[in-house]
Amino acid sequence: MSRLGIIARRTFLIGSAAVVSGVAFGVYKYRSEGENPLLEDLGTDEAAITPYVKIDANGITLITPRADKGQGAYSIQAALIAEELDVDLDQINVDPGPPSPTYYNTAISSEAVPFKPTDDGFMAESMRTVADAAMKFMGMQITGGSTTVPDGYEKLRQAGAVARETLKAAAHEKTGVHVTRMKTRSGHVILPDGQELSYQSLASIAADIDPVLDVELRAESEWRYIGKPMQRLDIQAKSTGTQNYGIDFELPGMLHATVKLNPHQGGATATNYDAADALSMRGVKGVHPVMNGIAVVADNTWRAFQAADMISANWPKSDMPDTMDRHWQALSDAFNVDQQEIQNRDDGDVEAELAKGDVLTAEYRAPYVAHAPLEPINATVLMTGDRIDIWTGTQIPRFIENSVAKLTGFEHDQIHLHVLMMGGSFGHRLEDYVVRQAVQVAMEYKGTPIKLTYRREEDMMHDYTRQIAMARASGRVENGQVSAMDLGIAMPSVVASQMSRQGISLPGPDAVIVTGACEQPFDVPNYRVTGYRAKPLAPLSSWRSVGASTNAFFHEGMMDELIRAAGADPLVERLRLCSHEPSRKVLEKVGEMSNWGAPVGENRGRGLAFCLSFGVATAEVVDITVTEDGIRIDDVYIAAEVGKVVDPINFDNLVKGGVVYGLGHAMNCEITYTDGIAEQDNFWSHEGMRMNQTPRIHVAGLENGDKIRGIGEPPVPPAAPALANAIFDATGQRLREMPFSKFVDFT
Repeated sequence: MSRLGIIARRTFLIGSAAVVSGVAFGVYKYRSEGENPLLEDLGTDEAAITPYVKIDANGITLITPRADKGQGAYSIQAALIAEELDVDLDQINVDPGPPSPTYYNTAISSEAVPFKPTDDGFMAESMRTVADAAMKFMGMQITGGSTTVPDGYEKLRQAGAVARETLKAAAHEKTGVHVTRMKTRSGHVILPDGQELSYQSLASIAADIDPVLDVELRAESEWRYIGKPMQRLDIQAKSTGTQNYGIDFELPGMLHATVKLNPHQGGATATNYDAADALSMRGVKGVHPVMNGIAVVADNTWRAFQAADMISANWPKSDMPDTMDRHWQALSDAFNVDQQEIQNRDDGDVEAELAKGDVLTAEYRAPYVAHAPLEPINATVLMTGDRIDIWTGTQIPRFIENSVAKLTGFEHDQIHLHVLMMGGSFGHRLEDYVVRQAVQVAMEYKGTPIKLTYRREEDMMHDYTRQIAMARASGRVENGQVSAMDLGIAMPSVVASQMSRQGISLPGPDAVIVTGACEQPFDVPNYRVTGYRAKPLAPLSSWRSVGASTNAFFHEGMMDELIRAAGADPLVERLRLCSHEPSRKVLEKVGEMSNWGAPVGENRGRGLAFCLSFGVATAEVVDITVTEDGIRIDDVYIAAEVGKVVDPINFDNLVKGGVVYGLGHAMNCEITYTDGIAEQDNFWSHEGMRMNQTPRIHVAGLENGDKIRGIGEPPVPPAAPALANAIFDATGQRLREMPFSKFVDFT
């Protein structure tokens, strides 16, 4: 038996019960037989035996449980299954499926262990296995950490292969032809005489036979999808404006709601309020207190928005510091031994090296920033006496189930969550407060659908932002080389803040505080990275690339300062220090792409930055020109190592989007608080990169690594330091704080 067959027999579960004209196939891990969530609510003409592929009289449905928030997750997951199932992408439907521990994320655990992603030793791999088992036990169905492709790359292909071979076995049962004489193509089993048997016609037979688990995945030379340009399944709908999102969802008889939130971030519901004017307005049906605010229900969204403005209330203040100076002071105060959270990088003897003198020191700062997706958060809820249905875009379906169960007292089998396409997230949809508020309103209107939508201003001002962070760095150079680098990073705990809203305590140190800095593959002889946990300030959540989004700016800014102080070349010195071959090739590639070392011309500059985040080595070069009107970003060159580029077109788009997102926030964005109230409330006060500012972006995806990685987040971290380093190269001005527009103008 092949190794894959052995793995399959240990990890796949395919039942034997049959229902008229349908069968489904799937994959389980760690030898246990999990429940198949597709068995619930089946119609009379369909069957489900396992979780990922369902075949019924209406066609083929592929279950794609990683949420799609614009990054093409549904298309990629479907392509991985279809590659082995041998179906055309225009033959299938996709469905995110119901919340279920069966769909736990097999790749998210890699970020939960205190080992560098480049560490493939026995202890590191053992701990990753233990962490994965814990994720399975908890049923962590979550989309994040750039894990959609790493999670599904093997298991979804295996699910497709098992389904394909089982359907061939069903064809043998029907015709007597041996499976070795059969082929498959476009959703059919092809017999030697050319006869074609559709998968649908074989489904009921397949449900009655033992699954074929001893399968071989197809050789790369036979691939039709993986590694080749694909047209995303949603491209037509999104190009024609017909794609439906949560904000478009409608039900008959629906009422519309919004929430007037406590303007003080993290503050409680109003102690008393006056809603008389709101209740007198046309179309308003009711006003109800909900968590952190007051909900208005009306016959349309606009009227609900207008009525919310008419409510006056006495709002409890939050516990946050009342000025930004006090926020920064809290970070400054955290640099002490009592608040040291984690130090998993301490090479050589930093103290002894710095004691030699001629020490370079610097302080770096990164502000709060909002997620700011285009689609404001929303949820639709229909509650009856024994059932509750929820329609929303989310990255955490099982957390939502748990929250709703606590709020309503319903059992999990009474809660039905329907995951919808999202108009962006960047981590915003890792929260579920809009669902909880919608459920609270729906409890007052049983039998009537309630659609709750946030106004843009409420969404922006009450976003759980990216962490505020500060770094203090010191280092030394000798003989034209970097000899010491000591980086201390202070921030509040993102994980503790985020998990507290789910009633979960952080069991150990928060590694996010040093992520994007401590694991960098540079062998500076004396090299230390220390994380300090500041006291809780504003409530935080994961923002695209999380800790690395700020820490790469700190690390690569200071690295560039030291290299420049040594009189060395930024690329040559990084290559000298680099101890990880795939990272070295990424640096070499971006140097080749950008023609590094060639003269850049008058009033021009270029900056290089590197970051290893989510296991992906990413290097970026930014070219700028200093004009009379400000700094113009001309070109960006970026190379990333992901092991396998599954879809070159989507890869290119995700990388370019990450560059624009990272640059725009570095240039312009911050959230500031006075008395706990956010001072930015819309896109014009939290402005990303404008279209006319967008540079030419040149992308290379490398495939030298031995592990499959994702690309959604890794392009973001190097963007800010590469731009800052380019500005220094052109002007001699060192930017150590974002947003850069505080100090320079951009054209």
